[in-house]
Amino acid sequence: MSTPLPFPLAEQPDPAEVEKGRKLFAGQSEFVKGVVAMSGLPPADRLEICFAGRSNVGKSSLINALTGMKALARASNTPGRTQEINYFTQGPELYLVDLPGYGYANAPLDKVQKWQRLLKQYLSGRPTLRRAFVLIDSRHGVKEVDQEILKLLDSSAVTFQCVLTKSDKISAAEREKVLGQVRGALSRHPAAYPEIVLTSSEKGDGIATLRAIIAGLE
Repeated sequence: MSTPLPFPLAEQPDPAEVEKGRKLFAGQSEFVKGVVAMSGLPPADRLEICFAGRSNVGKSSLINALTGMKALARASNTPGRTQEINYFTQGPELYLVDLPGYGYANAPLDKVQKWQRLLKQYLSGRPTLRRAFVLIDSRHGVKEVDQEILKLLDSSAVTFQCVLTKSDKISAAEREKVLGQVRGALSRHPAAYPEIVLTSSEKGDGIATLRAIIAGLE
């Protein structure tokens, strides 16, 4: 029986790493386009990272916190509104990619299937994609609805890193319980990067750490 990966919390980056992350995200952030088919993807001419998460997990808020731009990614109280792959430039060296929120029960089945097909094509066919960041709500842990994207990332051989959002909304004791559940879930996924990032977009917790991680990718 194999020992599951411990999945520790990401360590605080050193000052040089923090500065590298700060400089990367001090650059201009701009919305490029929303993509509904592979033919619409921009040229694969720079490093790319993507953010995945179920509806209302806080993806837009996290992207806004990373870039320091309050309205770059439109936060919405309507789950499932983002139905496209949204591309943002972060300076001249990086694409930030906001994947459609998943797990929205009221979406028509044909739309859900269309999103799933596009996601599969994107994840398996984008050569410049270095890492996916899968956002999990700290209050709920990994849910059944998250498993599909985790399996898809496994099968696409895309390294993904778990980012726990809204960490300010729970107590330290609750956080430890959720971390145990998340670690158990991640241990079943070979594509999971063995480090978890704890964030709060509202309080700014973990943002410098996540910026440093992204800036360190090559």
